[in-house]
Amino acid sequence: MAESQQFATFYLDDLFFGVQVKQVQEVIRFQEMTAVPLAPPVVEGLINLRGQIVTAIDLRRRLALPDRPAGQLPMNVVVRTADGAVSLLVDEIGDVLEVSSDTFEPPPETITGIARELIRGVYKLKDALLLVLDTEKAVQTSGRSDAGMEIEGAGALLADGGLPSAVAEAAPAA
Repeated sequence: MAESQQFATFYLDDLFFGVQVKQVQEVIRFQEMTAVPLAPPVVEGLINLRGQIVTAIDLRRRLALPDRPAGQLPMNVVVRTADGAVSLLVDEIGDVLEVSSDTFEPPPETITGIARELIRGVYKLKDALLLVLDTEKAVQTSGRSDAGMEIEGAGALLADGGLPSAVAEAAPAA
């Protein structure tokens, strides 16, 4: 008999995504965010989650999808990562689904670019395809920002109580 897994599902630009339930800390409505100067474009800001400062990653930007329509507020899927809690901003929350491992397939060759790196595979469901997001890779923002400056992982924004090294180096001395 095939093994099954549970996924918390959500939508981004009419695409159906899932992350393993055991990685999800909580799902919450839109929270006001504080912008982070010189942060990569995928970092929407920081939210205060009952005293815990959490980085909010815009998954639309991370996956190079079109921007969210004006006036549509995102939802937060807060996931646990090696660097701590990170909020994934999504369009709409779905259900928790249990899927059989025998319906899993690796990402199709037609998926290219950043999506290929971030999608672990696909579950074939009766009426849809469930794209499985690799949360550890999705929250990483290391590499180069649009401005061309080196950046750190999203979880490192406040891991040591300060700003990422790229922000600290770019900040004027007091």
